[in-house]
This record gives sequence, structure tokens and C-alpha cells, in this order.
Amino acid sequence: MSEATQSGHPVKTTSDAFEAEVLNSDLPVLVDYWAEWCGPCKMMMPAVEAVAAEYAGKLKVVKVNIDEEGDLAARYNIRGIPTLMLFKNGSIEETKVGAISKSQIIAMIDSKL
Repeated sequence: MSEATQSGHPVKTTSDAFEAEVLNSDLPVLVDYWAEWCGPCKMMMPAVEAVAAEYAGKLKVVKVNIDEEGDLAARYNIRGIPTLMLFKNGSIEETKVGAISKSQIIAMIDSKL
């Protein structure tokens, strides 16, 4: 089991680890694309962290800093941040662009789990 599954906290990932952490995960994975300079990303962080804790063992939450992982941002056509993508069995199930509330994040996840 990876660190993300056990901890109940979002885990930072890199391009090198993305396939193992996200695409080959046994659990659904919520990927949070963000950047240090992004105000809405910082506003949403507590909600993402709360979801990671509440769904520990059922969902993995992974963070991708687009400034550090530009190739991942390009690969998944990230045009605005924050962007949340829900992956299940290596496929994108849903994408939300822009800051959303914790209840909206939960609704997104629950509709796909």
C-alpha cells in the first residue's frame, strides 16, 4: 500500500511516479492540479485535505504542482487551476476546473465510486 492510501493525507506526485500512483492504483484517485501562486488552489486545500482524511482506504488523493510537473499538466490538457480529476482504473472519470467546495468534491467522488 502506498503512503497516500495509509496516511489519509494528499500526497505529492511526480511525472515519474504518476503511472504507479495514479494510473495503476487499485483505488480511485483524486488528482489535484495546483500551483504555489494560485489563490483559489490554496483556498481549496483544506477541503481536499479533509476529503483525503474522510476517504482514507477508499480513495487516494494526489497533488500535482503544475509548475514542477509541466509535462503532466500538458499531457492532461490542464488549462486552468485548480483542476480536480478523478481517475478510476487508469481512466479519467470526471474533471472539475476551478475552486469548488468540499460538498461539491464529495458529490463528484460519490457519483463515481
